[in-house]
Amino acid sequence: MAEPSKSGSRGRILPRYPVYVISKGRWDIPACSSTARCLMQDRVPFRLVVEPPEAEAYGWRFGAEKLLVLPFHDLGQGSIPARNWVWEHAARAGHERHWILDDNIRDFRYRSHGVRVVCNAGNALRATEDFTERYEDVAISGLNYQMFITDNKSYAPFTVNHRVYSCMLILNRLPFRWRGRYNEDTDLCLQVLAAGFYTIMVNVFMIYKVATMQLKGGNTDQLYAGDGRLKMARSLERQWPGVVTVGRRFHRPQHVVDWTRFYRPLKLRPGLQPADGIDDYGLVPIQVKPRIQHAEMRELLERERARRNHAGTR
Repeated sequence: MAEPSKSGSRGRILPRYPVYVISKGRWDIPACSSTARCLMQDRVPFRLVVEPPEAEAYGWRFGAEKLLVLPFHDLGQGSIPARNWVWEHAARAGHERHWILDDNIRDFRYRSHGVRVVCNAGNALRATEDFTERYEDVAISGLNYQMFITDNKSYAPFTVNHRVYSCMLILNRLPFRWRGRYNEDTDLCLQVLAAGFYTIMVNVFMIYKVATMQLKGGNTDQLYAGDGRLKMARSLERQWPGVVTVGRRFHRPQHVVDWTRFYRPLKLRPGLQPADGIDDYGLVPIQVKPRIQHAEMRELLERERARRNHAGTR
């Protein structure tokens, strides 16, 4: 595990820009699956954005002082209205950018010597902010999923002009907004890339995100039920003909985007003077006991149950 150095001169590392977490119908999910719990544990300030009927329940669970209560609810448009409301909230407050995080992030991770280790969210977000602002016209940046960055394989530290999902740092002055009902994150990335802006997906830092379909609440019931996956893929294909096609990935219908058409090298900000040496953002490796993940624990329990059942039949 890696965490902020307690003896370093920088002290606790926090993001510069506001962090928003939109949540619906998940106030009672296990703490291990909650972005809010992760940020609270890492002592990273954030605002939890909820709908009025659920404000009391979320306040009881996470603290009323952390809530931003939306002026609407159950509009049937997924998370789009809430995402645009957050964007306007951050812009009105005078921030240049804002973070918007999905509500099912279990932890943040850092790739060190080919291995993914848990790290403090504040360090990961601040490092991403600083890297983003080295370059001109970066509209969206964010962290990759840990499941796409496996141990003991070689990866570029970041990917330019590709998708950014679930943990996004967005430039507030953009003339675009979230739209549609399906695949809104992919659509937003395509909007900014088609207009000549850049996106950066960081691979050095990652998020460990619980699979959407494994948790109740959110958009699961409204968007993913039945043939929702196919509808989502077809909708994006119609929005971006020639760029998006529909295929099958992970044994289900999935949109396929030709990101290569948008590749171009990043442009450093004029007059930028990179600092000498390497900034580790206070990350210090610490040896900890191996953690048993929930899937492993379930497997151990099933084995023990099977053993007892077998012993009982003899």
